[in-house]
Amino acid sequence: VITMLDTQTMSGRLYEVDMRLRPSGESGLLVSSLSAFEKYQEEDAWTWEHQALVRARAVAGSRPLAAAFARLRAHQLQKPRDRERLAREVTNMRRRMRKELTRKAGRSGAKSPSFVIKQGRGGIVDIEFMVQFIVLSRSAECPELLEYSDNMRILEAARDNGLMPLRDIQALMEAYLALRATLHRHALQQSDLEDPLADLEKHREQVTRLWQDLFGSDGDDE
Repeated sequence: VITMLDTQTMSGRLYEVDMRLRPSGESGLLVSSLSAFEKYQEEDAWTWEHQALVRARAVAGSRPLAAAFARLRAHQLQKPRDRERLAREVTNMRRRMRKELTRKAGRSGAKSPSFVIKQGRGGIVDIEFMVQFIVLSRSAECPELLEYSDNMRILEAARDNGLMPLRDIQALMEAYLALRATLHRHALQQSDLEDPLADLEKHREQVTRLWQDLFGSDGDDE
């Protein structure tokens, strides 16, 4: 299964599969039962794993199984959480993630534009973490946040339910679309775009400002 998912095509690898991200790491069964997954989510899952659950969705299999997973996902995401503690855990994970990936990128020299667009301050991952925080902290009162797993429609649900000022939601949506479009062009051309970061500076500044408004910090030690 892993070999098939990792198939190298003319356009690159089909999917990148990292078995270390499973609850049992690189050891153990390839898959688990739904009841075992629920037990892990209830008793052992970290906040970042609940963040990942925001993006989870059933893509194949029986409809009853998909419905059961959707109920499990909704139950976990709607649990009451201390907002301040959740904010600390989300920002701490983002800080650790940025440091580790920046360290790895530094081994091969200067960071590529695609790395900065995705992982840099004010980039795509910052938007994703904000969306995940909104879902984890507000879905108990706003179940509409759980209907979809993609960032844009979650932001639309947040907008329609007045969870953030309209101008802030609009800024996040515009930034996400601009960053993703540039990242895709960069990947398709397989070469550096002509100074793509300059065109994105306004959006990255907006995302950084909104991060500070939401969490009270810039997500870095610096």
